Amino acid sequence: MTIRILIADDQQLFRDGLRALIEQENNMDVVAEAENGREAIKLAKDVKPDIIVMDINMPDLNGIDATQIICGELPGIKLIALSIHSTQKFISGMLKAGASGYIVKHCAFKELAMAIRMVSEGKPYLCTEILSTVMDEFASNSSSGKPTVFSALSSREREVMQLVAEGMKSEDIASHLCISVKTVSSHRCHIMKKLNLKSQADITRYAISEGLISSEY
Repeated sequence: MTIRILIADDQQLFRDGLRALIEQENNMDVVAEAENGREAIKLAKDVKPDIIVMDINMPDLNGIDATQIICGELPGIKLIALSIHSTQKFISGMLKAGASGYIVKHCAFKELAMAIRMVSEGKPYLCTEILSTVMDEFASNSSSGKPTVFSALSSREREVMQLVAEGMKSEDIASHLCISVKTVSSHRCHIMKKLNLKSQADITRYAISEGLISSEY
């Protein structure tokens, strides 16, 4: 049985390389590619892959929120995070969102191939590099109590925050998310109050520091 895979990553060159490697494997086929989280959701609904290999830092909608939506609406699809990040907040964010596996990008491809096969069989997979991080989190029962963008905000507030941080105007955000400008303004106020932010620049800096967006956007 062929494992049908969707790759979600904002870098075309990376997607091209990953597609080439995956399609050299027996019984694996890349059926679609997405360059952001929102496109990944649409393609997941359209092509219904078995596995999605999902980056975290992507424009428009990040991989954590995209994963949460896909896992909630399409529970038959399994997700594997493939990220440059190996810190607790990103690992925890993806696993809580519903990902079945987590691989850091500098791992050898054979580890990703193993993760795809295991996750397709209903088994979880964490790359060896992050196992100690996950164990430390469970051992400490985690949390400093300091709010993060993933613990303090709702998924809609994170969507708005990401688009604000990427430089989109309120009118454009309203159109993009099919909500009113007044609702966008309300979300912005809640975001700033919850995270004690005072300005647009504060929102952008915070979004970058929390990994919600990349500094290159």
